[in-house]
Amino acid sequence: MLAELAECVVESIKSATQKLTGWKRREFQAETALTYCDGSPRKAERIFGWGRQAVEKGLNEKRTGIRVLDNVHARGRKRTEEQNPELAVQIRALADPQSQADPKFQTPLAFTRITAKAVCQELGKTGSSEVPSERSMHRILNRMGYSTRRVRKTKPKKNP
Repeated sequence: MLAELAECVVESIKSATQKLTGWKRREFQAETALTYCDGSPRKAERIFGWGRQAVEKGLNEKRTGIRVLDNVHARGRKRTEEQNPELAVQIRALADPQSQADPKFQTPLAFTRITAKAVCQELGKTGSSEVPSERSMHRILNRMGYSTRRVRKTKPKKNP
């Protein structure tokens, strides 16, 4: 049945596949593999450029009728404080003595007088192996519930 496929048909099938995601894409790939490639994931890979494993998973889903759940949320890089829980404990130990609650109780954040740069420097002094950059430290402090503000050296007096 491969001899019947023209190049324009192959391109339109590829285009249709790119517009689908997840189980719908695998289902379409499985149907196309059964129709044009005799149910062979290798032939589908060679002709359409799809991943063999995805086509094989789609064929298994079609055969059994059981849809495989995608674990999309487990992808990507984990946050620094999740990768290194000791770092989170050290940051909290540095920021807690310098923090106070919002006086108007408008936000759940604790205002801290220590800066992200100072926290990075203190962590470097303690000999911590992985010290995040200043910007990353600012984000970590915000996620942990601390609001950092720029330190004002002096507040100018108003002349009457």
